[in-house]
Amino acid sequence: MNVTEILQFADQLIINKTGKRLDDLQKTVITGVYEGKTYETIAEECNRSESRVRSVGRKLWQILSESLGEDVNKHNFCWTIERVINNSQFYNFGNNQINYCHNDNNESSKNTKQGIKNKLYYDLTIAPKINRFCDRTSEIDTLSKWILNQNTHLISILGLSGIGKTTLVKRFIDLHQQKFDAIVWRSLKFPQSLDLLLDDLLKHHKLDSLPTINDKLKQLFDILTNKKCLIILDDLQNIFIPSQFAGKYQPEYQDYQTLFKMITETQHQSSVILISQEQCPEMECLDEELYPIKSLELSGLDNPEILKNTGLKNKDSWLKLIKLYEGNLLYLKSISILINKNYDDQVADFLAENTLHITNQMQSHFQETFHHLSPQEQEIVLELSKFENPISREELRQSLNLSSVDFNNGLQSLQQRYLITKIKEDKILFKLSPVFQEYVRTCC
Repeated sequence: MNVTEILQFADQLIINKTGKRLDDLQKTVITGVYEGKTYETIAEECNRSESRVRSVGRKLWQILSESLGEDVNKHNFCWTIERVINNSQFYNFGNNQINYCHNDNNESSKNTKQGIKNKLYYDLTIAPKINRFCDRTSEIDTLSKWILNQNTHLISILGLSGIGKTTLVKRFIDLHQQKFDAIVWRSLKFPQSLDLLLDDLLKHHKLDSLPTINDKLKQLFDILTNKKCLIILDDLQNIFIPSQFAGKYQPEYQDYQTLFKMITETQHQSSVILISQEQCPEMECLDEELYPIKSLELSGLDNPEILKNTGLKNKDSWLKLIKLYEGNLLYLKSISILINKNYDDQVADFLAENTLHITNQMQSHFQETFHHLSPQEQEIVLELSKFENPISREELRQSLNLSSVDFNNGLQSLQQRYLITKIKEDKILFKLSPVFQEYVRTCC
């Protein structure tokens, strides 16, 4: 879904209700809200008073609420319009009447024998709304090349929590949604078995009863072969065993490994995107020519625009604050609130203390992260946190009472969780993520 489609749909709703088209200021307000801007920012950009912009916005939401029969406001506008469009495929605006092509059970039953419906299907109900998107142009281009040009079947978007993985994928969808016959977004924050996931993915196809998981997998791949589909599985790390090395499946979710292998080994025209804080074993491949898989590892942003609309002052200090907190949006949101509360939004005053402050929210997050590690990883992290500068594998190994196997497995696992960075200089060096290192030093 893009802003042009949003504007077209809103325009037809307004015409149907008032007989008038959207004027320039109304279009500007809708575009600004879609881009996550405040009324103040929209007013500045179009050289109008903020009160005028607010008044136009209120009238727009009122008309749209009456047209759709539900409450529409600035905060839920984009989500509501996208949901209405996705759930009711509109196709005709003749004579100022909006006609919808709703899913019809009778028509679905006609398609039962075919197994696959001809309609487009987009289920993005739990996909996030993007308030602001900065940079990541090269990452979007990379995703587009892999999926649209190279037909890469399995893609991992990887990195620390708060780095922008989910936002990146949603932005890609917003730009390219019309290029897919079906898009389904599912979260594994509270994971379900593969059997239940398959039931969920197939429920709109009104197919004959499929008693076994093999039957369901076969039907899914029939769809992936005949339609260009995109499936997103977010928070994949939740199906792995806590307190063990990264990427080990919990027994009840072991079947996901079968699904991922089939995705890469079966010929079809669809793609699955896995969003995770840790790498799964199926994504580790030394020869990517053999299998259609790709991994995109995200690092932090260094664009001052990510602090726009936070209310922070001293813009010339923003980049320093961003670098201090590794360009991680989760950390920056938390520290921005602290600066607002304790420093009256003065970034320069906060930075003058020359302290990498770990907020209560960060402590809770890192505590969960630390306890999720295996004992061997915890031991490596505690030792590595003592060093100011990156150190070699040999130096780190000498200071630990771990077997060679446990040490190497632990070091590899921490890299798969993106808590340790490998630096290639004259020799290979390792260092902890700086903010996580400060937490380990002060709280562990």
